[in-house]
Amino acid sequence: MREKAEAGRRTRGEHCLNVFVSYELKSKLKALAKKYDRTAADMVRAVLRIGIPMMEGLSEAEETMVKEYVQLFRKLRKVKALKDI
Repeated sequence: MREKAEAGRRTRGEHCLNVFVSYELKSKLKALAKKYDRTAADMVRAVLRIGIPMMEGLSEAEETMVKEYVQLFRKLRKVKALKDI
């Protein structure tokens, strides 16, 4: 029992996140919360749950595009170098 209490003290606050957003975004979140009879915190959690996978997908796509662009650029540079010979 004591171990659980100590573990609870160590992790207390680690699950919290303070985020500063614009007044407009906060208003939209509050309006959605009111419309669907939820708390603003519930709406923020839902948006984060939905947004994180989308952001991961966008980041992976961006990374792939950059890698392919660099490969294409190197290939074109080699072709140009061969033409100059």
